Amino acid sequence: MPFLPIGKHRAETLQAIFDKHPLRDPRVVVGPRVGEDAAVIDMGDRYLVATTDPITFATDEIGWYAVQVNANDIAVRGARPRWFLATLLLPPRTTTEASVAALFAELHAACDELDVALVGGHTEITHGLDRPIVVGTMLGEVAKERLVTTGGARVGDAVVLTKGVPLEGAAIIAREKEAELRGRGVPATVIRRAKGFLRAPGLSVLPEVEIACELATVHAMHDPTEGGIATALVELADAAGVGLRIDRDRIMVLPEARMLCEAFGLDPLGTIASGALLMTLAPADASVVIHALARESIDCHFIGQVVERQQGVVLVAGSRQEPMPVFPQDEISKLFAEAS
Repeated sequence: MPFLPIGKHRAETLQAIFDKHPLRDPRVVVGPRVGEDAAVIDMGDRYLVATTDPITFATDEIGWYAVQVNANDIAVRGARPRWFLATLLLPPRTTTEASVAALFAELHAACDELDVALVGGHTEITHGLDRPIVVGTMLGEVAKERLVTTGGARVGDAVVLTKGVPLEGAAIIAREKEAELRGRGVPATVIRRAKGFLRAPGLSVLPEVEIACELATVHAMHDPTEGGIATALVELADAAGVGLRIDRDRIMVLPEARMLCEAFGLDPLGTIASGALLMTLAPADASVVIHALARESIDCHFIGQVVERQQGVVLVAGSRQEPMPVFPQDEISKLFAEAS
């Protein structure tokens, strides 16, 4: 039996496993399902929202990463991140008391930045690791009438995308592969700008979520992570039981990200893309949100529309259209597979 590749497990296999083990707790409003970013549990007067995500590709600012990406999964439910737990798995022979203290300081600073409380977790030196791994769990809460899911997209909705892709992928490549990038002729200024993507335009989607949900009825939101924007679009369509018609030229590929991906032969559409926010909402509401975000210097563009399921998820370029590309594993994993 062949070994599995690096990266997230295949969506079809995971969903088949979930289907074999149906939930029996009626208080679970949203449970494990491919494409849904967080679980939702009925707590009576409101919903508790819970998610977990590891940081496995990045090593630089790993604690800050963990808080941000987990907070994003809560935010796209329309919820507010409140409480964070972190499991720290640290490599032997390179971990020191000082490095552990620095990692905790980073976690606390990241939590303070988002007004989140670090409430628990676990720390250990783990056999077999050559890099630290942080597994985060974020809890949040939302009023029942304000809940948003990935599966809420409606036929006729506009599909909008904020900031650009692959934001996180570009930052990781710039920070983890700087020497190789320089060797492949990527200018130092491009690498420096890509490193800064974590803060500007920023990995957090909380600002645009808050503005969008305040001004409009957002039907669906999704956080494009591993597998990039292409995988996120397919997941959104599958979760909602709809099709999508996406204009390839309207997908905002950040120029620095495109250059870094080209240096390693990666497809930007399949490269990890946290920091961008994918939303569907009525076209009139989409226009209001796009203009409101522009006033806050947050790029946001219409990239397509929600269509009937039988039309599939298609990528349109001029008069040509093709099925949305499928990425069995994130493009960025090729860089780490080569290094391992």
